[in-house]
Amino acid sequence: MQRTITFSEGEYYHIYNRGVEKRDIFMERRDYNRFIKLLYVTNSTKPVVYREIENKLFSEIDREEQLVAIGAYCLMPNHFHLLVKEMSEGGISKFMEKLGTGYSMYFNKKYKRSGFLFQGNFKAEHVDTDEYLKYLYSYIHLNPVKLIDPLWKDLGIRDAVGAKKYLDGYRDSSYLDYLGKDREEKLILTKSEFPEYFDKPKDFSAYVNDWLEFVKEGDTTSHVSHA
Repeated sequence: MQRTITFSEGEYYHIYNRGVEKRDIFMERRDYNRFIKLLYVTNSTKPVVYREIENKLFSEIDREEQLVAIGAYCLMPNHFHLLVKEMSEGGISKFMEKLGTGYSMYFNKKYKRSGFLFQGNFKAEHVDTDEYLKYLYSYIHLNPVKLIDPLWKDLGIRDAVGAKKYLDGYRDSSYLDYLGKDREEKLILTKSEFPEYFDKPKDFSAYVNDWLEFVKEGDTTSHVSHA
């Protein structure tokens, strides 16, 4: 299917995609780790030879010019979300092609399968207001709550303390980086290219807590297509 959206340099976009036929695209810890590392290494004009950087820390990997700025991300068993800013003409398309191809080749080889891994072209929505941009920091980072409480957005959170504890232990998003945790994955983000909504980790934590107490999804998600 041909994409109707046009990407523009300096604009923000919500990018997401799921596995073909809603299949899981992350089967074990190593799969998540591979995709997260690819988020960093494929975001560069430099070609990627994964075996050359497989055992290197993020800080040891030489990158050239970034294709996009990543403001937030979250990996779920059968889909992923990214918040990005296009840094150069064609940057988003180049980045997503490198990311999708690199991960699909790894996954298909590992699990002895062939064919498409993702459900068509990646989906993209233009983030056209400041309100929507800030909202995506909650939408993207709170996705994992669905793994322990699938209906929380419609029926209300049953255990806000438990949900917060679960998020605090969820490694496969940029949530921990906004809480100020010192880990190498923080290098994936280019926070300077996004508004400074959260001056301190406690500001982000308070913002998340407010959304955990929000009970009805329909009032605020008109911009968002669910993956």
